[in-house]
Amino acid sequence: MIGLISATAAGAAARDRLAAAWPDRTRVYDGPVGDAVRRAFAECEQLVCFLATGAVVRLVAPLLNDKASDPGVVCVDEGGRFAVSLVGGHGGGANELAREVGELLGAEPVVTTATDAAGVPGLDTLGLPVEGAVAAVSRALLDGEPVALHNDSRWPLPPLPVAPEGTYGIRVTDRLVEPSGQEVVLRPPTLVVGVGASRGAPSAEVLELIEGSLREAGLSPRSVAALATVDAKAGEPGIVEAAGRLGVPLVTYTAEELAAVEVPNPSDAPLAAVGTPSVAEAAALLGGGELLVPKRKSTASPAMATCAVVRRPARGRLAVVGLGPGARDLLTPRARAELRRASVLVGLDQYVDQIRDLLRPGTRVLESGLGAEEERARTAVEEARRGQAVALIGSGDAGVYAMASPALAEASDDIDVIGVPGVTAALAAAAILGAPLGHDHVSISLSDLHTPWDVIERRVRAAAEADLVVTFYNPRSRGRDWQLPKALAILAGHREPATPVGVVRNASRPDESGRLTTLAALDPATVDMMTVVTVGNTATRDIAGRMVTPRGYRWQTSEEGSK
Repeated sequence: MIGLISATAAGAAARDRLAAAWPDRTRVYDGPVGDAVRRAFAECEQLVCFLATGAVVRLVAPLLNDKASDPGVVCVDEGGRFAVSLVGGHGGGANELAREVGELLGAEPVVTTATDAAGVPGLDTLGLPVEGAVAAVSRALLDGEPVALHNDSRWPLPPLPVAPEGTYGIRVTDRLVEPSGQEVVLRPPTLVVGVGASRGAPSAEVLELIEGSLREAGLSPRSVAALATVDAKAGEPGIVEAAGRLGVPLVTYTAEELAAVEVPNPSDAPLAAVGTPSVAEAAALLGGGELLVPKRKSTASPAMATCAVVRRPARGRLAVVGLGPGARDLLTPRARAELRRASVLVGLDQYVDQIRDLLRPGTRVLESGLGAEEERARTAVEEARRGQAVALIGSGDAGVYAMASPALAEASDDIDVIGVPGVTAALAAAAILGAPLGHDHVSISLSDLHTPWDVIERRVRAAAEADLVVTFYNPRSRGRDWQLPKALAILAGHREPATPVGVVRNASRPDESGRLTTLAALDPATVDMMTVVTVGNTATRDIAGRMVTPRGYRWQTSEEGSK
C-alpha cells in the first residue's frame, strides 16, 4: 500500500489524482502532517508526500531503521514539477515509484542513486534475493574496478560491467555459500521441493524436513522457487503453512500427472493413499531438472512427511518487443523496461538506432539489415538458449507483420518467451485520420515476398464482400507497383467511388503526413512502403475532414431515411 500525505490545497489536488488513478494501491492519510507521516510509515510499503523535501527529511529521520525494511519515500513539490526519490530508492522501490508518479502527474522524476545515474543495474533490484557486500561491490562497479561474475546457474541477468577476474565478485548460485567481505551472492529460484505428508502432519515437521534436507545438501532455502505436491494435499495445513513460512507458492498436480513421472523410489503407500506411487519425487521432477535430494522421510516417529529436491535448469529469456510506430512517447513503459533488462539486443539496424540511447552500458547489440528477419529470429532464440536475457525488437507491435512469428517458430519450450505489445502502424494511422476502425476491420499486407499473390487476392476479395474496413500494409514499392491498384479495384467492385480512403505516411514520426481522399481519387503512385492505406466500408464517412466508421449502422439508416 502507498500512503499519500499532503498539507496544502495544491498538494491535496495532486494527491487526489494519484488516489483516483490507483484506488487499490493507495491510502490517503489526513490530519496533522507529522501524525499522518508516522502512521503511513508504520502501515505502508511506500509513501508519497506532497511536501517540501526538507520537511519530509525532518519527519522521517527519527523513523528510519534499516534500508532493507524501511518504506520507500517519494516527495512531490508544491508545483508538481518534480517527483523526488528520497528514501529507499532500491529496497523500498522509491526510484521506480518516482518514475510512475512522474509519468502520471507530468512531473520530472529525480533519482540520485548512483547505479541508476550511471545506468548500472542495482544488485538489489534484479528480483533475486541478495546477500553480502552490496554497497562495496556496487561501488566497485561504478568505479570501474574489476568485478568477477560467477554465474553457476547461467541465470539471465541484465548487462553488468564485469570482468573474468577481480578483487570483488558477484556469485549467482543456489549453493549454501557465505559471501566474502568483497562479494555479493544472488540466489536464483532454481530449486523445487516436492512434499508428501500424511493427514495432519505438523507444519513444524514439514518445515524441519525441508530445511534440514536443503542444509545437508548444501543448498540455500532462498533459492527455493516452489513447493510441489499432489492436488489431494492442496489444503493440507502443514504443507500450506510451510510454503507460507518459506514465502513460496504451493504448486499441485493430479495423481495421474504424477504417476506418469519415472522416479527412483516409488512406493505402494502413496499409491494406495492418493493414487500415485510417488508424490515428493514426482512432484519435484514433473517440470524437469536434476534430482539433488531423493525422497527423504522426516525423523519423527511415525514419520508424517517426505520431501525431495530438484534443481531446474536456468531458462534463457526472450522478450519480443514492439517499439511502436516510431515516436518515443508511443514506446510503452513495459517496452522500455525490457530494453533496460536485456543483456543482448537483436534487431533491424534502423530500429536499433531508434532506441540505442535507452540501452544500459554493456548491452551487446546484434543488428542486421532488411531482409534478414529469419536470421535475426534464429539469433535471438540461440542467445536465449545460452542463458541470456534477450530483447528482439520490431516496429509497431512485434506480433503484427514483425518478429514475433518467426521467433516463436524457432523457439521451443526450453526458454521463456515474453511478448511486449506495441502501438501498431494501423492504430497510429487511424488516430491521425480520425476513427476509421470504429467497426469491424482487417489488416492485409500486400507484400507477396512471403505470401503468394493468389492468397492475398482471395483475402482482399473476402474483406470486400464482408464489408470490412481494410488497412493495407506494405502497399507499394519500386519492385511491386501493381498490387495496390489491383486490390483497390477489387474493393471498388463492392464500394462506392466516394468511399473515404486514408493515406498516412511515417505515422508519429517527424515527417508524418496524412490525408483523406476517396477510392476513386486515390493515386497509387503517391504511396510507398512507409505508407499505410485505410479503405473505409460502406458506412464510413468523411465528417469535418475526419474519417469515421460508426460503431453501429443505426445512424447510417437514420441518415438514409432523412434523404
